[in-house]
Amino acid sequence: MRHHTIHLFRKGLRLHDNPALLAALQSSEVVYPVYILDRAFMTSVMHIGALRWHFLLQSLEDLRSSLCQLGSCLLVIQGEYESVVRDHVQKWNITQVTLDEEMEPFYKEMEANIRGLGEELGFEVLSLMGHSLYNTQRILELNGGTPPLTYKRFLRILALLGDPEVPVRNLTAEDFQRCSPPELGLAERYGVPLPTDLKIPPESISPWRGGESEGLHRLEQHLADQGWVASFTKPKTIPNSLLPSTTGLSPYFSMGCLSVRSFFYRLSNIYAQAKHHSLPPVSLQGQLLWREFFYTVASATPNFTKMAGNPICLQIRWYEDAERLHRWKTAQTGFPWIDAIMTQLRQEGWIHHLARHAAACFLTRGDLWISWEEGMKVFEELLLDADYSINAGNWMWLSASAFFHQYTRIFCPVRFGRRTDPEGEYIRKYLPILKNFPSKYIYEPWTASEEEQKQAGCIIGRDYPFPMVDHKEASDHNLQLMKQVREEQYRTAQLTRDDADDPMEMKLKRDLSEENLPKTKAARMTEQA
Repeated sequence: MRHHTIHLFRKGLRLHDNPALLAALQSSEVVYPVYILDRAFMTSVMHIGALRWHFLLQSLEDLRSSLCQLGSCLLVIQGEYESVVRDHVQKWNITQVTLDEEMEPFYKEMEANIRGLGEELGFEVLSLMGHSLYNTQRILELNGGTPPLTYKRFLRILALLGDPEVPVRNLTAEDFQRCSPPELGLAERYGVPLPTDLKIPPESISPWRGGESEGLHRLEQHLADQGWVASFTKPKTIPNSLLPSTTGLSPYFSMGCLSVRSFFYRLSNIYAQAKHHSLPPVSLQGQLLWREFFYTVASATPNFTKMAGNPICLQIRWYEDAERLHRWKTAQTGFPWIDAIMTQLRQEGWIHHLARHAAACFLTRGDLWISWEEGMKVFEELLLDADYSINAGNWMWLSASAFFHQYTRIFCPVRFGRRTDPEGEYIRKYLPILKNFPSKYIYEPWTASEEEQKQAGCIIGRDYPFPMVDHKEASDHNLQLMKQVREEQYRTAQLTRDDADDPMEMKLKRDLSEENLPKTKAARMTEQA
């Protein structure tokens, strides 16, 4: 049977390694490439902020352009998801709907509802995995029906599975020529809306532009330096460099503009040609496996994005303090390193993973003792690469609520940034109010004399706030609270803990420690002085 097919784009906003779209083209006489822009869903379920809206619309415009070059088009239809599907299945005599298989609860529910419509209206539904390296269900089966809760256990399961499936071939104009394109006029009727059409605030200065084309360009730029790729170790990247010291590809993987499987196999080819290369968990492939780990655990853990009802998460009586939360979110903590991080996040939608560590530790177990759920919501709104599984998993990790057990290691909001950027160039860029302070004061401007503050053009307490907490006092107090929680909930804490003698786990903990951060030449000279 040759189908009339709607292919629903959700996160897989690309033409390379798109198995569901390829299957649609191979089984159909007409294919309607559709993106349903359900604004209520994007706002209330996905919680996307202005920067992510811009990135999404740019990605859709790039996808539309690519499809046009191959003789097809992208139809962006606004409305409630099920209503749009119902209306257009009937209007276009659809016999098949294809889509990417996703693991988030809201996407699973969406697919179940579409399958229900299929039974009612008489169309088939085909979903294929394209957003992850492995079929998470297969990993669960090999682990006895439950998710492996430690990275070590997870890697054992992957050893049984072997390498991921290879990417499917890229789509060509010939693939689309075998099918009839959507009727004339539909592309114009269902174009990509402009931000102003959706009343989205003007675009900020984010250096990330959405779309498969931009993602592939960035990918090729990184892969061209094979020595850098082979020797990459994530903990040795610098959190406050003025340009990203990691790949910066995460927004493109999150939105599905880039295929994670394609990246995995491109890396494998480079590793095969290198005499020596880094290994998981700190290599680039190791980062993909961490992504996969969180995807797997999230897919089978109830209430993964919440503390209450989450069986692997410590139940902690966090403080509820709306004013302190607001000061952290709006870069008014009085600690320049933390405030510069939160400013970059708001302006650009991306921050280095170690900067995320510092900001998250400060909000939770380090200084403010505010719930990781609150920080997760802020990151969900502001990060271009916000991801249901990874965002929640990392916040549980960084708050020591699950996964991470060296809870005595607390990031200092002064020393942590100074170690890799003693001159404070990162702070001067994102907090220009402090740019005239001498380097010795840039991380602690409140220690400058009144005269020195006047010379810098910034009076602490008037132009920039005093620190909102005494870091040593707060962190010492919170450390005792965390110690008590972990003693009282020992069995829960052990669920996500690897064996203490596991060398990979110990290496990871050492890599994450402040003492093992990379030092710039200037930092080494400062210490020697």
